[in-house]
Amino acid sequence: MDYRKTAQDVLSAIGGKANVRANATCMTRLRVGIIDPAKVDISAIKKIDGVLGVVESDTIQIVFGPGTVNKVGAAFSQLTGLALGSEEAEESAQNLAQQNKAINKEKHNGPVQQFLKRIANIFIPLLPGIIAAGLINGICNVINVSSGGALSGLWWYECIRTMGWALFLYLPLLVGMNAAKEFKGSPVLGALAGAMSIANTSMPLLTKFHDADVLLPLTGKVFNPGAGGLLAALFAGIFFAYLERWIRKWMPNILDTFFTPLLTVIFGSLIALIVLQPLGALFTSGIYWLLNFFYTSLGVVGGYILSAGFLPLVAVGLHQALTPIHVMLNNPDGPTQGVNYLLPILMMAGGGQVGAGFALFLKTKNKKLKRLTRDSLPVGILGIGEPMMYAVTLPLGKPFVTACLGAGLGGILTSLFHIGTISQGVSGLFGLLIVVPGQQLFYAISMVAAYAGGFLLTYFFGVDENRINEVYGENEK
Repeated sequence: MDYRKTAQDVLSAIGGKANVRANATCMTRLRVGIIDPAKVDISAIKKIDGVLGVVESDTIQIVFGPGTVNKVGAAFSQLTGLALGSEEAEESAQNLAQQNKAINKEKHNGPVQQFLKRIANIFIPLLPGIIAAGLINGICNVINVSSGGALSGLWWYECIRTMGWALFLYLPLLVGMNAAKEFKGSPVLGALAGAMSIANTSMPLLTKFHDADVLLPLTGKVFNPGAGGLLAALFAGIFFAYLERWIRKWMPNILDTFFTPLLTVIFGSLIALIVLQPLGALFTSGIYWLLNFFYTSLGVVGGYILSAGFLPLVAVGLHQALTPIHVMLNNPDGPTQGVNYLLPILMMAGGGQVGAGFALFLKTKNKKLKRLTRDSLPVGILGIGEPMMYAVTLPLGKPFVTACLGAGLGGILTSLFHIGTISQGVSGLFGLLIVVPGQQLFYAISMVAAYAGGFLLTYFFGVDENRINEVYGENEK
């Protein structure tokens, strides 16, 4: 491949150097900040040699695959005169790299997807801390049990444990802060909203006065900050943002600085306590009931449905609704005590895609498809399924379906083995790093089963050479 020519073709298709605000590369994509989107020819970009796919988001994201993207990116940077990773493109790349990246080639961006994306935006900046704290809690629990608490009381060990404890204790505050920020309110007021969900015995609502508890209206019971959980903090942060903006509309400018935040906090806290906390508790109980139904009541059938149905959700952007659920499941104070039994089942979906990729590589006679699958398989095995899904299986149709159905085999075994994760953020073989210690072998067996299911179903039912030639053209010479 002539990388400079490819870069030049991309530059021409996006409207030339004058239309580029910034450029950056991640593991698989060249991300270009655009000044005028109307000048971008998406169809032309897709026809350029080496392009595996195009995603339209805050930036134009052109998928080249690992290795290739670095060479094309370097040539593109020379043509634009902008350093790779400059300005807004790098920031966007860092944020987007943490998300479940799911946009179909047909743009799915309806009201539901937009709302769920905003919800995901609240939790995604928190993932580095959640990942670190989850690993700390899981590893320390294993150390304490296996060693009989031999390290307990050592200053450095308890310092590390404090980090895992602190994140999940104060997570509602961070969720409320990000929720208010995402919905254009003051982050610090959102943090106050989230603080209502933090259990602290010194909270005035939990303090006894004259040996009597503070009882809430309607229920006549003592306030339980943890009942609403993260969802109550989420609801309260969003509500505070809307309430603040509404008050500011009619508040005189001379009084705005003082009375808008004051009234927001006073009235917002009362409504959060009486309405939003019970609503959060209701939604939290409903989510756990539904997950328990799929995992316990349906058993292996539930495991199959969840793993087989996950990537269709990704394809239309609905998977973002799962982001706060994963955070809830990794909370040590939750019903699962910090072990996420849902994530390993969903991770099997990527295994089905890998199996389908192997089947297509071995059976197809189309040289371009062979090259695409060859480039997509290594990163797919490591948990980066985007190139395989968007450049290979989804455009072809049948392989996407057979890959999803085959992945269900891994979901069945994951349910049977009761595999859980103590953190999140990785998939594929890297998932071995976050599964509950001692379950690595079972996880590997389940993933191989997902490979096998995707391979067999695709090899025998998913390869249509006519469709392949229609999508990728005749054999390259």
